[in-house]
Amino acid sequence: MNRWITGARPRTLPAAVVPVAVGAAAAVGLNPDGGIVWWRVVLALVVSLALQVGVNYANDYSDGVRGTDDVRVGPTRLVAGGLASASAVKRAAMIAFAVAAAAGLAVAIDTSLWLLVVGAAAIAAGWFYTGGPRPYGYLGLGEVFVFVFFGLVATVGTTYAAVEQVTALSFVMGSAVGSFACALLVINNLRDIPTDREVGKRTLAVRLGDARTRWFYTALVGSAFALSVVGAAWRPWVLVSLLAVPFAVPPVRRVLSGAAGGALIPVLGETGRLQLLWGIAATVGLAV
Repeated sequence: MNRWITGARPRTLPAAVVPVAVGAAAAVGLNPDGGIVWWRVVLALVVSLALQVGVNYANDYSDGVRGTDDVRVGPTRLVAGGLASASAVKRAAMIAFAVAAAAGLAVAIDTSLWLLVVGAAAIAAGWFYTGGPRPYGYLGLGEVFVFVFFGLVATVGTTYAAVEQVTALSFVMGSAVGSFACALLVINNLRDIPTDREVGKRTLAVRLGDARTRWFYTALVGSAFALSVVGAAWRPWVLVSLLAVPFAVPPVRRVLSGAAGGALIPVLGETGRLQLLWGIAATVGLAV
């Protein structure tokens, strides 16, 4: 069981929780008559978490069978590390995607069937990130997927599930969430530039090169806080999320000072904690 928990990459799960929390908070006060439909928010959380786990297993499977995970700096993967068979990991990914689909279906039936199209696109994007004959994650498009589905779609979708409204505020805050989610991916890919280049993975980090990737990470973190300020035009108390700024200094400093390889693993954890702290503060500020 421990290997499957490890394979699900629990440290990445806050990236699935934050957009749902922020999206739900952005829905507060939008429907004074009916209020928030909380059971739909809970299902939105199930969708987000199941998609995150499904993508993690799918990446483990696809990279494992291609052999692109054979040489890693980061944590050991299930397939590449021989901890589980490729078929078992693929099955785990499909089960996670099925859970996401079932929860999403329930929300769609109670709101709009258009959500089925969005959900199908999210699952397909999760699989073809590293799966299929031409995985777009190998072409430098992984950040687009993360920004759209773990930023905009997860946040705006939660607001819609909560009150059946789509607002400019949820788009702004979803963009902030997406910036943090991309920052996590960028750090992961910055760490893996040498090995990814060796196996032919043309991630955005490989395409940009080491120096520009470091500035890209810094810009993403800065953009998230800048978007928080924009969000204050609707909910001034969201500015409390700026209290997380001091926690951005250590990871940004490490990145800009040239940390590489294994030295970037702590930065991944620091960035995840930064996203979580920002998410908690932003959620409180939006809900006030």
